[in-house]
Amino acid sequence: MSDLRARPGWQLAAIGAVGFVVLLWGIEAVDVAASHRLDGWGIRPRSGEGLLGILAAPLLHGGWGHLSANTVPALVLGFLTLATGIGRGLAATAIIWLLGGLAVWLVAGSSSVHLGASGLIFGWLTYLVVQGFVDREPLEIVVGLGVLVVYGGVLWGVLPGTPGVSWQGHLFGAVAGVVAAFVVRERSA
Repeated sequence: MSDLRARPGWQLAAIGAVGFVVLLWGIEAVDVAASHRLDGWGIRPRSGEGLLGILAAPLLHGGWGHLSANTVPALVLGFLTLATGIGRGLAATAIIWLLGGLAVWLVAGSSSVHLGASGLIFGWLTYLVVQGFVDREPLEIVVGLGVLVVYGGVLWGVLPGTPGVSWQGHLFGAVAGVVAAFVVRERSA
């Protein structure tokens, strides 16, 4: 463990992002081997068992295509989020994961099951765009604007329209990312 702590922050951020994506691929392999039975552990709005889905949903995907579509954004945005500081990045991730998932559980249609890492991805995106302005850090503002240029087009995904896509997960993940930027902001000494 002490060897890990001796690494520069960017290396820890890379290890964290790659490790998370490897975990997602491993879980999807288990899900495929189990005939997609794990997918039932997604968020089931306003049901008692659906509350557990808040924890499980970002780890589950509706197949290899779904996971493939989330892989590169999860690597890039997960890395950049952790690169803001491991503690801050993990705190932002926890806020996005839990707040975004809870909002989906409260608001989404009751006959649906929501799963996938895209809520986290949308949250990381908005966190990165907003947190530089909140912290008033020029480099973080530049990174956030770069993220917006590269990934900003996906923000249309917060609108309803594509059947089978959890726009609620995208929307509430994005909102939770903005909240996270304010909650985990750098404090002035």
